[in-house]
Amino acid sequence: MIPTFLQEQIEKAPGEKLDFAEYMMAVLYHPFEGYYMKPKNKVGTKGDFITTSNVHNVYGKLFAKLLVKYFNETEIPPVIIEVGGGNGRFAKHLLEEFKLLDGPLYGRLTYVMVETSSYHIHLQKTTIPDSEPVSYFTSLEDVPESFRKGVLFSNELFDALPVHVIEYTNGTLKEVFVTIEEEGLTEKSIQLENVEIQAYISKYKLTFSEGQRMEIPLAMVDYANIIGEWLLAGTIITVDYGYRFSELASQDLMEGSLRGYYQHQLIKDPLKYPAEMDLTSHIHLDTLEGRFEGLGFSHAGTMRQGEFLVAAGILDYLQDNQDPNPFSEKSKQNRAIRTLIMDGSWSNSFHVLIHEKGTNKWKKLINPEPQ
Repeated sequence: MIPTFLQEQIEKAPGEKLDFAEYMMAVLYHPFEGYYMKPKNKVGTKGDFITTSNVHNVYGKLFAKLLVKYFNETEIPPVIIEVGGGNGRFAKHLLEEFKLLDGPLYGRLTYVMVETSSYHIHLQKTTIPDSEPVSYFTSLEDVPESFRKGVLFSNELFDALPVHVIEYTNGTLKEVFVTIEEEGLTEKSIQLENVEIQAYISKYKLTFSEGQRMEIPLAMVDYANIIGEWLLAGTIITVDYGYRFSELASQDLMEGSLRGYYQHQLIKDPLKYPAEMDLTSHIHLDTLEGRFEGLGFSHAGTMRQGEFLVAAGILDYLQDNQDPNPFSEKSKQNRAIRTLIMDGSWSNSFHVLIHEKGTNKWKKLINPEPQ
């Protein structure tokens, strides 16, 4: 069933069609009806997907340990900016551990939550105690100038931004649009005319095989520019799905990576359940790295999440498991750590990208020299 707001938007659009970026913007970010904006559980067993920060509080604990060391060993003020913080569990776990590790530093800490969804802000305020040093904003533009130096963290932010979809058929590049026919929402392909997409393809020398589809992340580039220009000094930590350009020719990616998640089921048709399911696509890692570097950040590294967590010291949190109770906190934490680092785990489909400006600390933090 097509939501009324979406049908009206398509009918009013030129040619009665939306490009995929416009479609995703509508079904995900419409102020009242969009998937991310409406009051609905998205994360966890009652939602549609799960994130690594919600597996166990050990994830937040590890980042707390890293950031305490980072702030103590640099002149960057203790400010953490989380963009798209979901239900707030990551912030809650990080803040609890931060206070235990370094009370005086915690006393100077500011945690900035940037979240467009009023429902998610409500969840965050419900999850995070009022006593924690957290400030809430709906956009980076609203955050005070005094908070523009620190560590900016995001988890599955860029993969949720709208993308354009193109396909290569009969030796011609076409852009895929969304329109309405008798059977409902359907796709319509038209010869590529979007100059921004053409410039992206040319800049990164992308090549295509017959029948191949690909997502073009123009919104990712735009938001990377916003973040990179906004943060004056410190570190950008990005956790997200992604591919290298060299991987895009893989047979597994011939149909692209845009997919939906609905009640923990992977949905290949992005037009199914409009405004009722999550839509996501793998980001172009090379593009994101290059954009931040072009804005004056040095690239401290990109690692598979499991590899990053091990390098950062997550194995230190493994406990001697003599407890026969599989539901004890000790057993749950050990299982969570294994889930986060195993090669075949869904966690390892994530990458962790680290870029810093004004410091040169992260390579030592995640690859400490032998004592």
